[in-house]
Amino acid sequence: MLSPVLVVTSQFLVCSLAILWTGVRLTRYGDAIAVKTGLGGTWVGLILLATVTSLPELVTGASSVLLFDVPDIAAGDAIGSCMFNLMVLAMLDVRDPIPLSARVHQGHVLSAAFGLGLLGLLLMATLAGARAPMIGWFGLHSLVFLAGYGLAIRTIFVFERTRLTQLPADSEVRQTPMTLRRAVTLYIVSASALVAAASLLPGIAEQLAGVTGLQHSFVGTLFVAASTSLPEVVVSMAAMRIGALDMAVANLFGSNMFNVAVLGIDDLLYTRGSLLAAVSPTHMVTASAAITMTGIAVIGLTFRAGRKRFRLSWDSLAMALVYAITMWLLASWT
Repeated sequence: MLSPVLVVTSQFLVCSLAILWTGVRLTRYGDAIAVKTGLGGTWVGLILLATVTSLPELVTGASSVLLFDVPDIAAGDAIGSCMFNLMVLAMLDVRDPIPLSARVHQGHVLSAAFGLGLLGLLLMATLAGARAPMIGWFGLHSLVFLAGYGLAIRTIFVFERTRLTQLPADSEVRQTPMTLRRAVTLYIVSASALVAAASLLPGIAEQLAGVTGLQHSFVGTLFVAASTSLPEVVVSMAAMRIGALDMAVANLFGSNMFNVAVLGIDDLLYTRGSLLAAVSPTHMVTASAAITMTGIAVIGLTFRAGRKRFRLSWDSLAMALVYAITMWLLASWT
C-alpha cells in the first residue's frame, strides 16, 4: 500500500504536469492570436502572455478561498510566484555570455518599477493586517491593487506605443500558419483544461501540508508557486530560443504585476474578512524578498553591465542568493 505522502505527492506532480502541458499550448495559441492581430512582441509578453501564464495563479487563488478556505495557499502562491518569476529571469541569464539586462531595452525598467510599487503596497497592507481600511468584507487595498495594475498597463501601453514609433521595425514580430479562428478556438479549449487542473492544486497542497507537517504558507510559496509558474518558465525559454528577449522579460515582469492584482481579486472573493489579515506573517518575508529581487533587476537594467565574471551576471547572482536565503528562512520556520 502506498504511503499518504507518496500518493499526495504523485497527485501534485500530475496536476503540475497538466498545468505545464495546457499552459504551453495556451501560450502558443495566445501568441498566434497576438501575431494575427498585429501586436508587438513586448506588448504580447507584457499583456497577453503574462495574463495567460498567470491564469493558474488566478484560478488557484480563487479556489483556495472559495472552495478550500486556505488563504495562506492563495497568498503564498501569488507572492511566491513573483519570487519564482524573478528567479526565472536569473536562470535565463545563463544562456549567453553577455548579461541579459544589457541585451533587452531599458523600457522594462518601467514595468519592473510598477511591479516594485505594487509589491510595496502589498507589503504595507500585509503589515496593517486587520487594521487596514475595509469596504464591507474586503480591504480597500484590494481596489488599490486593481487600480494600480490598470494604471500600470495603461502607462506602459502609451510608453511602448511611443517607443515602437521610433523604431524602423519590430524585429520580434513572427509569422504563424494558424488562422485567427483556429487560434481562438484552441485558446478557449486549453484555457478550460488549465482551469480544471489549477483548481485542484489548493486541495492537494492542503493534503500535502497535512501529511508532511509543513505550514500552508511554505507549501504555497514553494510547491504551488513553482507549479503554477511553470508556464512562465516554458514561455520565457521558448521566447529566448527564437531570439525574442524582450518578450521573455516582459512576460515575467507583467506576470508579477498581475499576481498582485490576483491577490486583490482573491480578497474580493474571500468573504470572511480581509485576506491579508488572515494569512501568516511569514508572507511579509516573501514580499520583502520579491521587492529586493525586483530592485536588483532595476539596477541591472539601468547599469547594463557589459560582461560577466561567472556564468551569471552580478544581478542574477544577487537575485538567486536572495531567493535561496528566503527559502531557507521559510523552511526553518516550518
